[in-house]
Amino acid sequence: QVRLVESGGGLVQAGGSLRLSCAASGRTFSINAMGWFRQAPGKERMFVAAFNWSGGSTYYTDSVKGRFTISRDNAKNTVYLQMNSLKPEDTAVYYCAVASVEADPGEYDYWGQGTQVTVSS
Repeated sequence: QVRLVESGGGLVQAGGSLRLSCAASGRTFSINAMGWFRQAPGKERMFVAAFNWSGGSTYYTDSVKGRFTISRDNAKNTVYLQMNSLKPEDTAVYYCAVASVEADPGEYDYWGQGTQVTVSS
């Protein structure tokens, strides 16, 4: 029902910046929230940031506060993740996700394919 395509990942040195994009298509009128998650090798997928589509509230995990910024373009059904002051610990596959109006509370029901972010020391 909702298709997500991420882009913008790459290889950067510690202290550098990247901007990730996630474009949604399909039944975009059903979007309740869009968020970013990340998963490092051998680790569980973890929450990074989210944007409530109707209210405009933003949420961040503590480890990225002050460094990452999530934003949106309503007309394009797109969210962005601006990542500054990157650290090697930020290395992971980053996934965009949608929580539709039909999702269980606190759950995301659509996922993108992921984009690799690698930060060298």
